[in-house]
Amino acid sequence: MPKRNGKRAKVTSKEISRLDDESLLKLRFCDLDLRIEDTVLQDRIDQLYEELEGRGIRFRPHFWLADEWFSPDGVPGVAIPFYLAHPRLLRLERKQMLEAEGSTQQMCMKILRHETGHAIDTAFRLRRKKRYREVFGKVSQPYPRYYQPQPYSKEYVLHLDMWYAQSHPVEDFAETFAVWLRPRSPWRTQYQGWPALKKLTYVDSVVNEVKEKRHPVCTREFVEPISKSRKTLASHYANKRQYYGVEYPSFYDRDLRRLFSSSECHRRNVTAAAFLKRNRCELRKSVARWTGEYQYTIDQVLSEMIDRCRDLRLRVGDSQDTAMQDVLVLLTMQTMNYLHEGHHRVAL
Repeated sequence: MPKRNGKRAKVTSKEISRLDDESLLKLRFCDLDLRIEDTVLQDRIDQLYEELEGRGIRFRPHFWLADEWFSPDGVPGVAIPFYLAHPRLLRLERKQMLEAEGSTQQMCMKILRHETGHAIDTAFRLRRKKRYREVFGKVSQPYPRYYQPQPYSKEYVLHLDMWYAQSHPVEDFAETFAVWLRPRSPWRTQYQGWPALKKLTYVDSVVNEVKEKRHPVCTREFVEPISKSRKTLASHYANKRQYYGVEYPSFYDRDLRRLFSSSECHRRNVTAAAFLKRNRCELRKSVARWTGEYQYTIDQVLSEMIDRCRDLRLRVGDSQDTAMQDVLVLLTMQTMNYLHEGHHRVAL
């Protein structure tokens, strides 16, 4: 690492662009010269501020770069993951985790609205209100590491994936606020007849009550900013992959033998392992879209399938199209079974 004036120098934006993955992973977070200003993030934050202004809300959350999305207790602001501040780091995130949460304009705005819900909750101490607790539940209940959603429940709004409003009362509020804040949101008609409409009506009422007031919690603290972190990117991604790892039950050989063939009449066909590897990206994206699970998690299941197909020396049968459909069904079923056992992780 170069030094300037006897001190360890920051790695500039141009230098970050030129570094390969191995060199990037050796860097500490505090080595990165990153900022929100003059990036696409600033444009999206400005859009959020315009949405707040459009609702007549004076409050403006503050933002900083951290290793993940979060809005800390007691601080009416929002941490944004570092990789969204630089296109080279965005590519690294995708390579390490197979996706980058908040990388598209639409998804970034969804998460910003959600996190702003947390921030406005903190700023005005809304969760202390009796009516808030009556509508959303006890906020004192412990935050779960996993939660078990009810996909067809109409008690909750639908905003982020994985029925996230069901994970905890404060997440329920943040999700409801996000739906309410979205410009031209048809929430009154969209949720007509749903019990969730009561929550949206409460958010509309309480925000209109405080929107022009000065918020009592005014700290502009940055919590766990990357500028203070000496953790390397390699360590960060090792921890992240472990967190989003799987505890899936092993695939039964019977299921794989139903999908593929060990018959001599198919010995000239493509191997099942090669078939799965060739279609790996499409499979994990399709299942992630339908289940809301992280692609990294699904990819590990695919790795297990590929290894076991290789051990069993299985091959594709008469139709690759049929095999593709059957694999999608099996992989989706395994993922949904896992999720319905209560393994949705609370991450935001």
